[in-house]
Amino acid sequence: MPQINKILLIRFSSIGDIVLTTPLIRCLRKQFPEAQIDYLCKKEYLPVLKGNPYISQCISIRNKVSEVISQLKNEHYDFVVDLHKNYRSALLTSQLRRPSGTFNKLNIKKWLLVNFRIHQLPEEHIVDRYFRAVQKLDVLNDMNGLDYFIPDADEIDKMDLPPAHRNGYIGFAIGGMHKTKMLPIEKVISVCKHINKALILLGGKEDHASGVKIQMAVGDKIFNACGLYNINQSASLIRQAEKVISNDTGLMHIAAAFNKHIISIWGSTVPEFGMYPYMPQSPGRSNIIEVKNLSCRPCSKIGFAKCPKKHFKCMMEIPEEVIVKLLN
Repeated sequence: MPQINKILLIRFSSIGDIVLTTPLIRCLRKQFPEAQIDYLCKKEYLPVLKGNPYISQCISIRNKVSEVISQLKNEHYDFVVDLHKNYRSALLTSQLRRPSGTFNKLNIKKWLLVNFRIHQLPEEHIVDRYFRAVQKLDVLNDMNGLDYFIPDADEIDKMDLPPAHRNGYIGFAIGGMHKTKMLPIEKVISVCKHINKALILLGGKEDHASGVKIQMAVGDKIFNACGLYNINQSASLIRQAEKVISNDTGLMHIAAAFNKHIISIWGSTVPEFGMYPYMPQSPGRSNIIEVKNLSCRPCSKIGFAKCPKKHFKCMMEIPEEVIVKLLN
């Protein structure tokens, strides 16, 4: 193997996908402790990597790779790891003209499952597939799970929370990139009403209005934190939670990084895609809640703005009592 002094990892987005690359970053650092390990992502996701001690520098783009191509070429990387694997990342890798590795996204097999219910996907998490990208470097998975590092300035002091939430709470990540991956508000309200503990709702600014409706319907045991905190501060709230309920979203993977007891709720997507909570050392702390044997599920590998069948059974038939029983 040639000497490896500089490595570039490419993963443009998004929160969860970037968190899922952290085992590979850590293992690269273990294998090459003196190497320069750089990470390329979109600018809005820099905070996710800000505190990671295994990364030498984060390089970001706003819209186009052309913004940084000269900088990247001047680095003369010894190896490029493409963890995004789309047209843009492949073009960048070819432009750098350096030794590289990538992985199989299994898009054809996902397409077969979505369109024809033909299940040929391996029982393999995407984290393990990511490691195929560094096989040439003989880097192995240490099986220590995900990482998430919170800068000190973003740690939330429990004494700054409402009094009802200072002695413990359940975190509930109510948002998501697509509506068909989100538990409907009325279902969230029903679940929260039956939980005998304080809850903190987590999500972005786009989820704040939904949080207000939930808080008004349930009462003071709800603290609506949606949109009030940045991603690292939200991660701090996740870290301090007793348990976490989450849709299939980035905060679910952050909860897995903190080895939380996670109740994940699945709608139009399925865990078989390989994006379920990655907790190799304690898989028993992950409870997956889904409606199995629906002829229309999965309807997409990423989700839709609304249910194509208009009945939304994959979420509307989620058994609320199972969620409540796992929490009370």
